[in-house]
Amino acid sequence: MSTLTAGTGRGARRAPAPASLLRGLPLAPAVVLLVLFLGYPVVYCIWTAFTDMKLTGASGYEFVGFDNFTRAFTSAEFHQSALLTVAFTVMSAIIGQNVLGMVLALLMRSGHRVVRAIVSAIVIGAWVLPEVVAGYLWTALLGDGGSLNGLLTAVGLPAQNWLFTAPILAVSIANIWRGTAFSMLVYSAALSEVPKEIEEAARVDGAGTWRRLFSVTLPMVRRSIATNLMLITLQTLSVFGLIWTMTRGGPSNQSATLPIYAYQQAFQFGDLGYGTALALVLLLIGGVFSLVYLRALRLGESMS
Repeated sequence: MSTLTAGTGRGARRAPAPASLLRGLPLAPAVVLLVLFLGYPVVYCIWTAFTDMKLTGASGYEFVGFDNFTRAFTSAEFHQSALLTVAFTVMSAIIGQNVLGMVLALLMRSGHRVVRAIVSAIVIGAWVLPEVVAGYLWTALLGDGGSLNGLLTAVGLPAQNWLFTAPILAVSIANIWRGTAFSMLVYSAALSEVPKEIEEAARVDGAGTWRRLFSVTLPMVRRSIATNLMLITLQTLSVFGLIWTMTRGGPSNQSATLPIYAYQQAFQFGDLGYGTALALVLLLIGGVFSLVYLRALRLGESMS
């Protein structure tokens, strides 16, 4: 009798199967759209990376297993491209955009309203420019006959073709200029949530400006710092238009980051399978960066 009662109770808590299906029916169009427009391209790209598919010429293709990945990891060009990608990401995103965005947010926090409006307009104006337009602007500034060389010549200094002598540094500076606005907006929003009473109490206790910054303010916005670092890192890893417009990966592949190298292999040399494998490797690198940031954030929370 008791068994029958318990079984009846469990049955009363569960919704009948037809009712559950009816409640999930409105989600069916969204699920179908996700499968068609997101799931299918991803699965197709993964499959392509394990084939010898060519862009033109050959009528068929074959499954080659991990040959494309083995070819990549034993290629000197791939090693150079991976190192350039990491250098470009560290210089322009982790150091450049992140630090400059925080500095601007801190300065604007205590700045006059007019100054904040002017700085915000300039920085955000650079952010909304398309990558191609920003690339042409910086080419006009840093190129052989650019404005910077005109200024150097005017003060008696030798001119330099910055896009030829230091291409990865040139594209990193351009990416800092274009992408700092995102970090500044994230940090401005985070700093506005820091209670001024806590900072004032630290000041009354004798903490100086730097002590208040590193012991009070930054720890309170660490979640925003980790989120911003993850987002700008993933965005910078996939930068293509800016670099392609300024240097096309040259000279001698000295600014060919992984997106540029994958594009060259897939669409210039027609090796679509190998190019897709390189894109998957880039995706894995982005996943590793994300895991590192999330792990660092959890460690920070467990220690606090």
